[in-house]
Amino acid sequence: MAAEADTYDFIVTGAGSAGCVLAARLSESGRYRVLLLEAGGKDTNPWIHVPMGYAKTFVDPKVNWMFESEPEKELNNRTMYQPRGKVLGGTSSINGMIYMRGNAADYDQWRQLGNAGWDYDSVLPYFRKAEDNERGADAHHGAGGPLRVSNQPYDWEIAKALLEACQQAGIPPNPDFNGARQEGCGYYQTTTKDRRRWSTAAAYLRVAKNRPNLVIKTGAHATRLLFTQGRASGVEFITGRGRETADAGREVIVSGGAYGSPQLLLLSGIGPAQHLADTGIEVVRDLPGVGSNLQDHFNTFCTYRIAKNLSLNALQYSLPHRLVAGARYLFLRSGPMSGNGLYVGALVRSDKRLDRPDLQMNISAWSTIDRTRAGIISHPHPGISISPVHLAPEGRGTVRLKTNDPLAPPEIKFNFLRSENDMRVMIAGVRIARSIVRQQAMQKLIVEETAPGVATCTDEEIAADVRRRGVSNLHPVGSCGMGHGPMAVVDSRLRVHGVPGLRVVDASIMPVIVAGNTNAPTIMIAEKAAEMIQQDDQAAA
Repeated sequence: MAAEADTYDFIVTGAGSAGCVLAARLSESGRYRVLLLEAGGKDTNPWIHVPMGYAKTFVDPKVNWMFESEPEKELNNRTMYQPRGKVLGGTSSINGMIYMRGNAADYDQWRQLGNAGWDYDSVLPYFRKAEDNERGADAHHGAGGPLRVSNQPYDWEIAKALLEACQQAGIPPNPDFNGARQEGCGYYQTTTKDRRRWSTAAAYLRVAKNRPNLVIKTGAHATRLLFTQGRASGVEFITGRGRETADAGREVIVSGGAYGSPQLLLLSGIGPAQHLADTGIEVVRDLPGVGSNLQDHFNTFCTYRIAKNLSLNALQYSLPHRLVAGARYLFLRSGPMSGNGLYVGALVRSDKRLDRPDLQMNISAWSTIDRTRAGIISHPHPGISISPVHLAPEGRGTVRLKTNDPLAPPEIKFNFLRSENDMRVMIAGVRIARSIVRQQAMQKLIVEETAPGVATCTDEEIAADVRRRGVSNLHPVGSCGMGHGPMAVVDSRLRVHGVPGLRVVDASIMPVIVAGNTNAPTIMIAEKAAEMIQQDDQAAA
């Protein structure tokens, strides 16, 4: 009986944005026995479920891996803090909750790179399948799916003024960034339900966890994949009881995210042969693309002091404000704690000759001095931020092992701002941010620009400020890229090249980063993968 209990049809490593979807969908029919492994714990921390609580989980090691990159040469050798979810739901349990798919052309580009079935028309049904949009179903959106997508719950005066200023600056209004077109300005939707975070753990596992054919093990850190005659056949993992193993009769599916998935493959002997040899790991499959092609959006912050107390800064520096906001949320489920503070955004082009937006202007109802592993430090006065995010970075980085210790963090290198174009776009983004706050709608509200500051005027001065303050936008993808060339890791059905019985399903498979937040695309990838896995299994029967 003990041996039977350790044998499953599918093993999924990582209960994050993709892993929760896979576990729920693969166990749905009752045909398969599924094991879901999660290194972190259950999502019982109350701050996970409060939308504004992500300021707390941002630096909580109980639910957050709190990775740090290597020093970035073009950023004055600064390291980039990388919060990633270590809990059921993964980073969907600690992120900013913005529901954004990217541009339809992003997925068409994936198809043009040789990945059949990944053009936008082909992936749209999986976005819609996952979705339960507050606005209802239409040609672009779904209703009745597990993932609740909601409108902003809180009507902020500052958000209205900023949206009006965007339009005065020549940015057209857009009621739906995930609809017929992406360009324009408007309100963000979020992955929340009844003014609570709606992570993939909430959306997919709350129903699935009671199925007898689904076993969820938390506190179970996958350390190595197991192979039988070259085929993936199981997983070794560490729990509080020590080392354990589980066998997979059909497939092992790696869903550890853009850092965790390449790390597990490398620890298991799948990756660049020389790197594996250098770290003392026996080569199972020489696959040079594992851990390469790392991509992330990059952003900086333009911050402004405002004349009215309309921002969220007071939640940090004023105890009375915290008490009132907490009471409003606790008893009425309203007020600033019920939203994510990122109400308004704009998708724009840094150069009008481009065919689609390459900048996302995140407009926040707060302003910060710093955002590191030490915490988020707000200005001690009312303020707002406009953050230009470069959506089409040219830089490519790597994920490597620092050591063959499976519990050690990986080595993360981004190579931000290595191209002239990447810096050109950031400079353009700062100028666009300034053009928004110069508009009439903001004139009675803006007191001063606190960063970069009005003395920072020339391209050279702005570039220096970007190098000094710019940060990762925390959307890592691409480190197990999909494709068919020598650097590809998985094929268009997300099977690892040359390793039967093994797939990777998460944001790491994106060949090119999408132009927008990456959580919704990751959920789509998992929805599509779950269907492909079952199709392939039935075809082989």
